[in-house]
Amino acid sequence: MSKTYFKIEGIKELNKSLEKLGKVPQKHVTAAARKGMNIVLKSAKAKAPIDSGDLKKGIKLNGEKSRYKGKKVYQVIFDSAMNDVFQTKDKDGNINGYYPVSQEYGFFAKNGRYIPGYNFMHYALNNNAPTVQKVMITTMKTKIDQEIAKVGLK
Repeated sequence: MSKTYFKIEGIKELNKSLEKLGKVPQKHVTAAARKGMNIVLKSAKAKAPIDSGDLKKGIKLNGEKSRYKGKKVYQVIFDSAMNDVFQTKDKDGNINGYYPVSQEYGFFAKNGRYIPGYNFMHYALNNNAPTVQKVMITTMKTKIDQEIAKVGLK
């Protein structure tokens, strides 16, 4: 098994700035995480298959709540408010499919043939991971440097 190593540019400077400041303001962490994940959101919407346009409208960012200061996680999810559009039901009213998931991962047609998925969410994250990382780090660094300048630390 081979290990993959990669270098994150700007992380040393960010750590130095964080040490100067002492504590990380939550608003800066949230802003950096949101700015980074907006790249993934835009890419997922751009790569989503277009039928009626509801799938593009139904993709959104969801921020998770955390018990820890200095942590913020965003997920690109399908809007549950649009479940009436996304859920497919049979003639008895039972839910038997979820449109966004079938478009992402694929599905079996009525004749038994497998229809492969588009993997638009998967590709949106994987293709933009280095860009997201860079945007998050540079955003954090600039926000923390502004905070340091405001407090008056050198």
